[in-house]
Amino acid sequence: MKEKIEKILSEVKSFHADSKEALEQFRIQYLSKKGTITELFTEFKQVAPEMRKEMGMRLNELKNTIQDIIDEQQKQFETKSEGKTDLDLSLPVDAMNGSRHPLSIVRNEINDIFKRLGFVVAEGPEVEDDFHVFSALNFPPDHPARDMQDTFFVTKSPDVVLRTHTSSVQVRVMEQGKLPIRIIAPGRVFRNEAISARAHCIFHQIEGLYIDKNVSFADLKQTLYHFVQEYFGEGTKVRFRPSYFPFTETSAEMDISCNICGGEGCNICKHTGWVEILGCGICDPNILKACNIDPEEYTGFAFGMGIERIAMLKYQINDLRMFFENDLRFLKQFENA
Repeated sequence: MKEKIEKILSEVKSFHADSKEALEQFRIQYLSKKGTITELFTEFKQVAPEMRKEMGMRLNELKNTIQDIIDEQQKQFETKSEGKTDLDLSLPVDAMNGSRHPLSIVRNEINDIFKRLGFVVAEGPEVEDDFHVFSALNFPPDHPARDMQDTFFVTKSPDVVLRTHTSSVQVRVMEQGKLPIRIIAPGRVFRNEAISARAHCIFHQIEGLYIDKNVSFADLKQTLYHFVQEYFGEGTKVRFRPSYFPFTETSAEMDISCNICGGEGCNICKHTGWVEILGCGICDPNILKACNIDPEEYTGFAFGMGIERIAMLKYQINDLRMFFENDLRFLKQFENA
């Protein structure tokens, strides 16, 4: 039996597993209930009494050696496995599943048009203070937009609100004093409104601001004419209607001919043939003064449009709520957009 133990000991010491499976087979061969060590302990019962102490020590040594070999090689194998990868990081990535949200598609398309006109994208915080959302934009203290029915207040203090428009970004850019200014400010805004097919408490805007010397309403009209022809196609009619905004004077709302009914009248354009898409105007001198810009030297124009309104016209969607419901049946329609 002594020679048999020595032979097995020599064999196991030279063993090296090249895989996890091979190591498991080694364990089964020697340490399982029907393995070699179990057989040796069965034979041990027949060893002469005077030899049992020595053989018992040798047998336990063999068993412990085999277990140590398994533990050590298992550790090395796991370390090697953790550092090994079949991933080739130099290969091009697979095409991504899914698609962009339709609002993201429209926002990027609008951004691209104005970028080609020299506008730069600017961003700002969604949680704002009263000055940047209202006071700096010439909203009087009793203006309805400050009322709880229109504005979400973050705290009991009326000074911290969720921005109701991205005009606050324009104020922050003007405060920097780097003139001239030509920016667009896309972003999410919040108003305390009832959710319906035509309104939501969360929506998205893109606002534009251009401040320089000798900027006129003609510059504003040509900029917006160009945008409409680029986005909605040549032949789209445009009209401006006088309006009122606290932060612009002269102010106007801009309509385009309904691209769904061709101007003949439908439920989208309320059977008028026209759809209002944005508000605009010449920057009120008080706005420039609040941001330390001399209105005697500089003038400017501003405009703002809702991304949802543009998306509804482009994709002929008649329920604004669909943009926020995450319905895959709806979103999958834009996979190739």
